[in-house]
Amino acid sequence: MKRLITALALTALAGCGLETTGAAATAAAIKKQELEQGKKTLDQTQQKLGQALEQEQRAQPAEDSANK
Repeated sequence: MKRLITALALTALAGCGLETTGAAATAAAIKKQELEQGKKTLDQTQQKLGQALEQEQRAQPAEDSANK
């Protein structure tokens, strides 16, 4: 009887550990997805900034010519 109680207690404790491990894995997967989305947003922002700078540089000579 004592062995049965010990076995049940160990099984219950192991189950708690698995649940905690599963929750941590899920949280890590969510954080990874957030990180990937953040990188994608950063790349898009850098592209838009680069395009805006290129447009400004192309417009600058035209403004200089118009002001002369």
